[in-house]
Amino acid sequence: MSQEHKAGFVNIVGNPNVGKSTLMNDLVGERVSIITSKAQTTRHRIMGIVNTPEYQIVFSDTPGVLKPKYKLQESMLNFSEGALTDADVLIYVTDVVEDPQKNADYLAKVARETVPVLLVINKIDLLKNQDELVTIVNKWKETLPNAEIFPTSAQEHFNVDNLMNRIVELLPVNPPYFGKDALTDKPARFFVTEIIREKILLNYDKEVPYSVEVIVEKFEEKDNAIHIMAVIYVERDSQKGIIIGKGGSLIKKVGIEARKDIETFFGKSVYLELFVKVEPNWRNRENKLRSFGYLE
Repeated sequence: MSQEHKAGFVNIVGNPNVGKSTLMNDLVGERVSIITSKAQTTRHRIMGIVNTPEYQIVFSDTPGVLKPKYKLQESMLNFSEGALTDADVLIYVTDVVEDPQKNADYLAKVARETVPVLLVINKIDLLKNQDELVTIVNKWKETLPNAEIFPTSAQEHFNVDNLMNRIVELLPVNPPYFGKDALTDKPARFFVTEIIREKILLNYDKEVPYSVEVIVEKFEEKDNAIHIMAVIYVERDSQKGIIIGKGGSLIKKVGIEARKDIETFFGKSVYLELFVKVEPNWRNRENKLRSFGYLE
């Protein structure tokens, strides 16, 4: 008799900038979650799905946990809190520089979890020697005594396979939740907005990228090409000027970089048009947060 099919939800949580998205992309094997070195690039829960004939793993990467400063962050924190309640396996990601006591309230919730918790200590390639790692592991054992600890380097793909094997072992026996050809539950235009937002994060500094939202207004796919029209919303006229840049130079650069990545992602040629519009104070307006998909 063949082995029974396993399927489950594996949620990846942790503070900003510890490498959650890099880890998830390594586990899923596709570039599903955007990765930049700026904090707070993941605003929604993103599901990346790994399918084999024997199992289906539904990964979700959550926004980094932080104390909410405005309504948008409240909705982001709700996604992270929700991640604790509906997981079959919880992966808590930290790194070698983070203080184990950072965000103690959230850690206390993780410590009370009844589902298996895998603690990933990422970026161990930054350590000088084994002793440093032993010290860090011991600190985390005190904080999360029930967790299984996996020192990794997601960027170097170190120890990620062992982590993956353990996840598969812990999966419950279930039929698949999604079609076996699914890579993610998000629609195509979601990835377009994520790629454009990533380019904005990389090309502009200070607070500008955080007051930006990207909405795809047109996504026309033909056999070998896609025509995309996207609007970049900002909160103030001054930000609009910054996004566009002198003589349109910056918005053009964002467009070129985004188009390349979108073409790679879909394997088709892309015609991308970008527009910038001002939508005052959208981060605190519930109707706007709802239309941008942050509130149910």
